[in-house]
Amino acid sequence: MTWRATALTLFPDMFPGPLGQSLAGRALEQGVWSVEARSLRDYGIGRHRVVDDTPFGGGAGMVMRPDVVSAAIRDVGRAGRPLVYPTPRGRPLRQDDVRRYAAGPGLVLLCGRYEGIDERVLEAEQVEQVSIGDYILSGGEMAALVLLDSCVRLIPGVMGSEASGTEESFSDGLLEYPHYTKPASWEGRDVPDILLSGHHAAIAGWRQTESETATRMRRPDLWAAHLARTGQDTGGPVSLAADPERLH
Repeated sequence: MTWRATALTLFPDMFPGPLGQSLAGRALEQGVWSVEARSLRDYGIGRHRVVDDTPFGGGAGMVMRPDVVSAAIRDVGRAGRPLVYPTPRGRPLRQDDVRRYAAGPGLVLLCGRYEGIDERVLEAEQVEQVSIGDYILSGGEMAALVLLDSCVRLIPGVMGSEASGTEESFSDGLLEYPHYTKPASWEGRDVPDILLSGHHAAIAGWRQTESETATRMRRPDLWAAHLARTGQDTGGPVSLAADPERLH
């Protein structure tokens, strides 16, 4: 069954964008997944297809109208697909969310513009609000493409290697270990000897240690969650002190 994405946007030409290239693009051509972009302007009010208005309470900018947005949402056959609104006000998008979305029939993505979307329609339509990071974009389309990319790559038949989807950052709650390839020596920097040893169990142990070290140093929030999940004692505050020898 084809995994279906529908984007509700003022700029439908932005889709599929970069997702029409590489492995995702090949899978799109093969019908493994699909994306339809619907223009919110088609549901606009009056001769000029107005989609926004000034905010109640004053303030700069414009707000997307609830009647316009709801008309677009209700015209889409969701068929069990989650309705997701990328916004800085949403909860942080996690890999667990991505796995859940990818395992389902697809997504309906609501792309905001201007100052955002009237809160009433978000409540009425039970929209999931997610954030891809603590920064501001010009609109929701780029965030929607990021979300789509994270999902599409997990759909069976898209990626070249099944292991690629599991042995990576966040797959087990940790950041991924560092990677190396040829040449074995480059500008005075050598590949760690253990990776050249052929000792697969030792390599697996080294990679696990590297993942734990990188997570502890760079993402104390993930490290604390890992310790709690595995039942380990945090031993006090998480240390961010770098140990250079562990990274080379």
